Amino acid sequence: MKRIAKFEKVTAARFLADWMEAFGGNEAEAQAIYDAIRLPRRATAGSAGYDFFAPAALSLAPGQEIRIPTGIRVRMEPGWVLQCYPRSGLGFKYRLQLNNTVGIIDSDYYASDNEGHIFAKLTNDSRQGKSIVLSAGEGFMQGIFLEYGLTEDDDAQGVRNGGFGSTSGR
Repeated sequence: MKRIAKFEKVTAARFLADWMEAFGGNEAEAQAIYDAIRLPRRATAGSAGYDFFAPAALSLAPGQEIRIPTGIRVRMEPGWVLQCYPRSGLGFKYRLQLNNTVGIIDSDYYASDNEGHIFAKLTNDSRQGKSIVLSAGEGFMQGIFLEYGLTEDDDAQGVRNGGFGSTSGR
């Protein structure tokens, strides 16, 4: 297997700003959450996906959505992409979905003004009225690295500075 990437925490300042914007609260609580963030890991030697862990206890009622700053960024070689999906068990049991279906983290996102901070926006699409309760440190999303190719006539010269649609129309 090729080793092409490394997960890191964003800086505490970046996480605190993003966490406070998403959830409010106080900085001491947000700092404690930041300090406890675990980097994504594979569960077994045969796993393709790197589990992302909930930075704090979270719950979603049916139909509810939540935007989670993970505190994580990833440096990867050009020619690779990190694709993010809900953990399959949560999708199967609760219809937990990423709002953008599949999260795409490009290699140049790492150098963005927001430090390449990976967010997850989730929806509990349960049709059986099931609420989802995640404990702090519980896996909720998985990321899989994939290599990609380019067309022979590709001439993209744009430079990223942000996420969430920042490159559309270029």
